[in-house]
Amino acid sequence: MEPRKPSLLLVCAISSIIVALIMFGVLFWKVDIHGPIVIATCIVCFCGVAFLKIGYRTLEESMINSVLVAMQSIFIMWTVGVVIGTWITSGIVPSMIYYGLEILSPSIFLLASFIICSIVSLATGTSWGTVGTIGLSLLGISLGLGIPAPIVAGAIISGAFFGDKMSPLSDTTILAPAVAGTDLFLHIKAMIWTTGPTFVIVSVILLFMGFQFSGGNLESAKIDAMLAIMRNEFWISPIAFIAPLVVIGLSASKKPALPSIWAGILIAMAFIAVQGHGPVDMFNALQNGYTSTLAKTLSTAVEDISIITKFIADNELSVAPEVVIQAAKDITRLVNRGGLQSMNWTVSLMVLALAFGGAMECCGFFNVILETIMKGVKTVPGLIFATGVSSLLSNCFLGDAYLSIAVPGRIYKPAFDKMGLHPRMLSRTLEDWGTLTAGLVPWCTGGVFCAGTLGVATLTYLPYAFLLWMNPIVAVVITYLGIGIYWKDINGEPVLGKKRPLIEKPE
Repeated sequence: MEPRKPSLLLVCAISSIIVALIMFGVLFWKVDIHGPIVIATCIVCFCGVAFLKIGYRTLEESMINSVLVAMQSIFIMWTVGVVIGTWITSGIVPSMIYYGLEILSPSIFLLASFIICSIVSLATGTSWGTVGTIGLSLLGISLGLGIPAPIVAGAIISGAFFGDKMSPLSDTTILAPAVAGTDLFLHIKAMIWTTGPTFVIVSVILLFMGFQFSGGNLESAKIDAMLAIMRNEFWISPIAFIAPLVVIGLSASKKPALPSIWAGILIAMAFIAVQGHGPVDMFNALQNGYTSTLAKTLSTAVEDISIITKFIADNELSVAPEVVIQAAKDITRLVNRGGLQSMNWTVSLMVLALAFGGAMECCGFFNVILETIMKGVKTVPGLIFATGVSSLLSNCFLGDAYLSIAVPGRIYKPAFDKMGLHPRMLSRTLEDWGTLTAGLVPWCTGGVFCAGTLGVATLTYLPYAFLLWMNPIVAVVITYLGIGIYWKDINGEPVLGKKRPLIEKPE
């Protein structure tokens, strides 16, 4: 029996139930999102088998294939967990935090964090790798500067996703033009029209936001305490910067992401060995991450104040014991992380979200939604907006940036061709919305990873992740203004202009 096409009423009903289930689970019941996603997948599968006459084996195959598409992301996620664990244990991340506290001032910190993460992500092609290494270090620096973590996380994530979106080494940047049918560098050039102005706007916002943290907000006593704790617990040296420089260098040389990151891990393991640690310590850092020693002792020494008093005297500090305790607590929260096992909560959610997306696609739910949207699309700005919203919905319902590029890309390509738009317009829109909004959805792979790695909830950093939600708005606005629109000429070459060029048929 041929599978049935779902009606719009059925799609809306099932989608409403799923959205309500996820929202209540996350926002009201405060449970891990895994459970609601599993139940949502069961609802979709039941609907597919009972009402749409889709065989269970077909649904299962679709879910498995959906997960297989993102296996590279899963490998990178596990690898980033290993990076965090080994880079903290070896002193690489603590060294970056240490020297950052000595150099960066609160007034320029937000802008500097944004630009630094943009450069690193642009060079490496990975937002996740940037967030998990440089981003984590910058978050640690902010603890001493008195800047709220959600604001810093927003700046870090904005920079990381900017570089990932614009880098020719990024998997999403490669995927979008492949789906749309255009050249990689034509695609990047087209994105400058939307991402360039957004980058400038975000830079200005972060510059002015940084001014409120200048001057009197500098917590010098806390910084002194943090520096002293890190000097005593970790190996601090400029040599530690070799690892991130090697990773950036290899990535900039267009080497694959995973081998480049593993080069940094091997350097970190060499640093661990040089410090006198044995194979057990190295593999424990790789598997389970780092567990604080001195910082944890100081943070829990409230009843035995002599431990803190001795620490203050030994390091010639002029700080109150309470300041040392608070600094130790901040460092403990920051460094007690990493390792391959630390990523399994995130990986399991990613697998469940992808399986859910595969079931949704197999049942044809998403196609019905997109076809309904397309009926009301008559203009170029309308088409851009519809494609963008569909990519956002893909992130919400399919749970992964790859799918939010691939699925709407396949569906909307004929509409772009019919309107005479160059494929780079489609690829640009898929990235403006699909790549960026992945970091704003709490259960999407991007949002899950960023929240889990930085320890800041997605909905908490969302208002400050300016680039991620401003870029889609800028993309729609400039299209309505007729700016940066690429059409196809008679030979299929791109033509920039407000109106579609006249195409004369060859004699």
